[in-house]
Amino acid sequence: MKRRVKEEIVSGSCLCGAVTIEIGVPARWAWHDHRRAARLAHGSAYATFVGSWRKRFRVAEGEDSVTRFEHQATRTARSFCKSCGTPLFYEAAHSPQMVNVPRALFEQRTGREPRYHLGIEELRDWTYMGERLVPLKGYPGVVWERPGKQKQHRRESMF
Repeated sequence: MKRRVKEEIVSGSCLCGAVTIEIGVPARWAWHDHRRAARLAHGSAYATFVGSWRKRFRVAEGEDSVTRFEHQATRTARSFCKSCGTPLFYEAAHSPQMVNVPRALFEQRTGREPRYHLGIEELRDWTYMGERLVPLKGYPGVVWERPGKQKQHRRESMF
């Protein structure tokens, strides 16, 4: 008879705390998504996700606070917190066994580092790429990139 090993779980939540989700760790995989849909849905240069098997994912609290946007043309769905608008998870019809969760929702480790990039050809020229930053005088906690070579020139050599 096989003994069931208790699965380790990590919890994440939205900004207002109305919704708590859980995934089993390690997550299946993790990646940065540079595609237009991810940028617009997250309002950022790219979104970082962890993928979880559906059977290892659950909305632990606040299921009534989750709203869903279904994009018929791409057969994808994105779920958000009704109260604060935090993106909670992303599902795609082509991969029904997976649920993709923004990495930022978790304070703890998820067992996977984001080593993959989707849609890298859609990388925006204004994305921070590790340029040297220096403190901005008179503004504690603010750093900036000194003017120099234009980013566009650096990006052209990447591909």
